[in-house]
Amino acid sequence: MGKRILGLDPGLAALGFGAIICNPNQAQLRDAPVNILDFGVISTSADAEMGQRLRTLYEDLHTLIDELQPDLVAIEKLFFYRMGNTILVAQARGVILLVLAQHELSYIEFTPAQIKQALTGYGNAEKFQVQQAVAQKLHLDDIPRPDDAADALAVALTASFQS
Repeated sequence: MGKRILGLDPGLAALGFGAIICNPNQAQLRDAPVNILDFGVISTSADAEMGQRLRTLYEDLHTLIDELQPDLVAIEKLFFYRMGNTILVAQARGVILLVLAQHELSYIEFTPAQIKQALTGYGNAEKFQVQQAVAQKLHLDDIPRPDDAADALAVALTASFQS
């Protein structure tokens, strides 16, 4: 049975997720076969009250974990760029960590530069280059959409190279 890795790209409006499965004996090999289990986003409405948005993330993430049964979760580390947005993402990230603790799931974190380095060999790669690498590694004809889901798959792939 393969190792199930759930990658998460934290966000309040859109929390990206990407789940992959890889052979545990080949997980550290970059050329090892990897298959997609699922990917997408958990979305919240900007019109909803903050508590309701966080509750949606909480409930939907619980459901997602119950369905996917990951062995490992990988999370993109919080990247500071706009203070207002950073606070919102930090609140969503808190919900993620709570849900993972409730499921007793271990997690690892990667900075955006670590993800770029792992997938493209260049820590300052452009977003599109990372997305192309995701599509290539997963043998997809097109880049996964939306961007948050592609980013989450990139996080999961990075974890597969290291675990």
